[in-house]
Amino acid sequence: MPDIPLDLRSDTVTRPTAAMRRAMADAEVGDDVLEGDPTTRRLEAAVAERLGQEAGLFFPTGTMANQAALWVHGAPGTEVLVEADAHIVHWEMAGAAALCGLQPRLVHPASGAMRATDLEAAIRYPSAHAAETSLVCLENTHNGAGGVVTPLEDLQALARLARAHGWPVHLDGARLWNASTATGTPLAAFAACADSVMLSFSKGLGAPVGAALVGTRAFIERAHRARKRFGGGMRQSGILAAAALHGVTHHLGRLVDDHAAARLLAEAVDGAGGARVVPPDTNIVMIDLPAPRADAVVARAAALGVRVSAWHATRVRAVTHLDAPLTAVRAAAPRLRQALDEALAGA
Repeated sequence: MPDIPLDLRSDTVTRPTAAMRRAMADAEVGDDVLEGDPTTRRLEAAVAERLGQEAGLFFPTGTMANQAALWVHGAPGTEVLVEADAHIVHWEMAGAAALCGLQPRLVHPASGAMRATDLEAAIRYPSAHAAETSLVCLENTHNGAGGVVTPLEDLQALARLARAHGWPVHLDGARLWNASTATGTPLAAFAACADSVMLSFSKGLGAPVGAALVGTRAFIERAHRARKRFGGGMRQSGILAAAALHGVTHHLGRLVDDHAAARLLAEAVDGAGGARVVPPDTNIVMIDLPAPRADAVVARAAALGVRVSAWHATRVRAVTHLDAPLTAVRAAAPRLRQALDEALAGA
């Protein structure tokens, strides 16, 4: 096994850079639950400004920020229209139901991420026997589809449809930074399609912790109450916010490197062992297998010094990031191709 394995399981595995650690150590702090933490306030204002929104709120996790948005926008006993493979559906521990009293109504896209035609097909006719809809949730980039970007025009069409029915829109933009980088679309243009947006700092931007929720001041005031209820009030949070602020300031411009590394990896492993790669829009590479052997591929790749993850039985995921530079990905690609060939032999 190589001396230095490459971890491509997620872009959450990054460690703070030396400069980010210095920013954390030097952060001006206060009690964010009492009078407010000055560094956290600077982060919230900076992100809100970039997104063209009135206000922002710092959260320990993107999941908590998503759930706070659902709690504010939704009404208990109603439905939230959400794409079937969304993070809110699969990876947030049924929080919509348990915390917010919302029933997800799953939208199945014809291909890739959800479009307006998919959403329209899922809308119920009004009935005294069916739950009312109170909210639409979108995701950009779409993790489960392979870091796919929903283009601005499609996002605008989805927003128009939702607003025509009087439904607020929440955008899970954990990797919206990547969507903006890949398309050249300003973050504020994406954010204008939603009533609230969540963005993560602990993925592409390389911070150890944190997410932000942005929207109107009235929305953020209510989201602050939800954060408190969910246990997300933090004290000297500026130490964490400083890392996020450093990421926004210094790491946003380098996301193009992650996207280039993902394309290189995709091209290098496509076809190995009969596998087929979903062409990556951003930094996520989904590898579809000809047989349910994802665990075998993951194990063999690890033995060869490349850590990837099993998305499901016939799909493996690899994610490029700050700690996986292009040179390292180029060196690791043949080993991942070898793992696919060997694990899928005879499939």
